[in-house]
Amino acid sequence: MLDLGSSLIASVNRDPSSIALTYNNKNLTYLEWFKIISNLSNSLFELGLKKGDKILTVLQNNFEACTVHWSCQITGIIIVPINWRAKAKEIDFFVQDSEAKAIIFQDISCDEVQLSKETKKLIQITLDKKSNNFIIFKDLLIENKQFSKSYAKPEDISLILYTSGTTGNPKGVPRTHLAERSSAMAHVAQNLYERYESTLGVMPLYHTMGVRSLLAMSLVNGRFVVQPKFSASETLNLIENFKITSLYLVPTLFHDLIEFSSFNKERVISCKKLGFAGASMTSGLIKKIRNNFNAKYLVNHYGSSEIYTFTIEPKAFDKPGSAGKAGLNQMIRVVKINSNNPNDLTLVGEEGEIIANILSDESFNGYLKRPEINKKSIVDNWYFTKDTGYFDRYGDLYVTGRVDDMIISGGENISPIEIENTLSLHENVLEVVVVGLKDEKWGQKISAFVKCSKKIDVKSLDDHCKNSKLANFKRPKSYVFIKEIPKSPTGKILRRKILSGQYELDNFN
Repeated sequence: MLDLGSSLIASVNRDPSSIALTYNNKNLTYLEWFKIISNLSNSLFELGLKKGDKILTVLQNNFEACTVHWSCQITGIIIVPINWRAKAKEIDFFVQDSEAKAIIFQDISCDEVQLSKETKKLIQITLDKKSNNFIIFKDLLIENKQFSKSYAKPEDISLILYTSGTTGNPKGVPRTHLAERSSAMAHVAQNLYERYESTLGVMPLYHTMGVRSLLAMSLVNGRFVVQPKFSASETLNLIENFKITSLYLVPTLFHDLIEFSSFNKERVISCKKLGFAGASMTSGLIKKIRNNFNAKYLVNHYGSSEIYTFTIEPKAFDKPGSAGKAGLNQMIRVVKINSNNPNDLTLVGEEGEIIANILSDESFNGYLKRPEINKKSIVDNWYFTKDTGYFDRYGDLYVTGRVDDMIISGGENISPIEIENTLSLHENVLEVVVVGLKDEKWGQKISAFVKCSKKIDVKSLDDHCKNSKLANFKRPKSYVFIKEIPKSPTGKILRRKILSGQYELDNFN
């Protein structure tokens, strides 16, 4: 098995003239880009960095972020990409926890980087701001000898991703070259990617989805079209202008794209392969995608930063809600909720906690410096995901939510996703999130927070639920109409903000 650096060199040798990267309407071939990557790699060594050292990057998706990522893969330096929106105290934590030796940042993050106490002792590299205290990134791209080999080995750490926890500090997820390349190869196979595919690089490179797209394209000599930050207008322009063939997004970004005023089917006609991850997709949104794209495939990827792919459903158009079967490198089970026994299996159709085997080539080997969490979350080589779900009679997995999101109302365990799926099919519902609010009578009251295309009365929504297959005890007992569903920078719905009242009511004026 090749390390990622050797894998990139193989792609350069295979087809040096194919387009590797598009940014700011500029194209770089694999050979052109590799020369730049080599220049940067030589400069990083000259700065005193060596194999096994860590570089913290605080960058949007851009040419520099992509170049640094690959430079780290051929030098054996470990990249630690974090959200460019991170505050100074968060940066302090990431520096200390990862033991970074250098930091690369851009102007938009400069103030917070400089407020950080821990960054003062690092090699500081900036993309934009000139100062005697900083090294300028472009100065590191001076012409130098081209690399002919990678310094990394398959068992070496490629990068450290940090999970965004709702409480406490984020957890570092070290991932080896073997795991990263295995994941990328599985991604290519499971998405039926062909040689010279093109994809939109809009999912952040501090997120598994962004990294997966970058690596997968390199394996097929494909084109990675960089978009620093999602905007429906720019996304449509990039898809149309560069004939994007594969689009891999979180569900909310598909929603925002389709609902954009200038969207039409002809502008996305090149997108033949669609994929989504990061969250379940409602039946309503799947229906909209089917009607508005001319795609052959819609692939549901279910996974995590720790293991990447748990399951794959390649026919999401035909089986809405299904997460499919275990991925190429994976084994999964569903066990009784609150059980720590990997052999305490549920029955067909019985909801439980989803667990995944960590002996997979794609898997991590445990969190960075978190032995107590490793002990709780990994039992007999099985990783307890804290996700809930069940197997249907065909062996397909259905993900129903998080253990912590489960609503217990009137003594019944109720998954919010089933209710959200039902409400999403109402013609005037754009987005919906269902939570359990504290209630003296019910324990938790099923409450739906709805974003509408126009004013809807509560009776219309309740009648819609009554006329569906939704059991009566699962019908929401209250509806709240809000202007926007709270989301993370990567498009994930933030239920905790709903629960804490961080939303704006829609008065339909």
